Amino acid sequence: MNSAKENLSGYESDSSNTAAQTAAFPASRYALFFGLAVAGGALDLWSKEVIFRWRGLPGTQDVHWIIEGYFGIETAVNIGAVFGLGAGQGLMFAAISVIAAVAIVAWLFFFQAARSSWLTFALGCITGGIIGNLYDRLGFWWEPGLPDQWQSGVRDWILWQASEQWKWPNFNIADSLLVTGAIMLLIQSFFFPPSPHNEPAGTASPDDDIAAPSEGAKPAAS
Repeated sequence: MNSAKENLSGYESDSSNTAAQTAAFPASRYALFFGLAVAGGALDLWSKEVIFRWRGLPGTQDVHWIIEGYFGIETAVNIGAVFGLGAGQGLMFAAISVIAAVAIVAWLFFFQAARSSWLTFALGCITGGIIGNLYDRLGFWWEPGLPDQWQSGVRDWILWQASEQWKWPNFNIADSLLVTGAIMLLIQSFFFPPSPHNEPAGTASPDDDIAAPSEGAKPAAS
């Protein structure tokens, strides 16, 4: 009986340790996520400030071509969402952005999705894009004298086109981060779906470096 009690105690201890290990994630996930979010948002804001100072407001200068006829720099103000979608709904998109950012942080660090470095990287990119465009949505760049509709607009400057008839809406680094993160999430969903076992949502990934819990030894019969 004593042997059974000792085995049972050891089993419960091992199970507790295994659960604690699998529920946690490396502290480096915080650095990865917040580093990407802050660096991505800062790079976007810096690039918009530099480009708009150099090229001026939309319509004041011709396109500065890097690859003639295909890729260049042209300032624009987007009063919609990503790539010009949903024009005139800037404040609504700002509110959605705040909700999305809060949900991302909760998903990563409360629901343990940060166990996956793939998801952490993807959501860090998305949050960096949210930060960059949210700054503009809230009108922090706007100045008196500019068109009122620009007050919740986003500054864009990257121009890509296949021809004069096939032009992609101008975009910025924040948009690129959002699309990169979204593509990574699609890859996660289609090629690395969650394990059928009872694991927290979002933990399966191409490089989930936390091993799944192994079955512990069964307690000895008394």
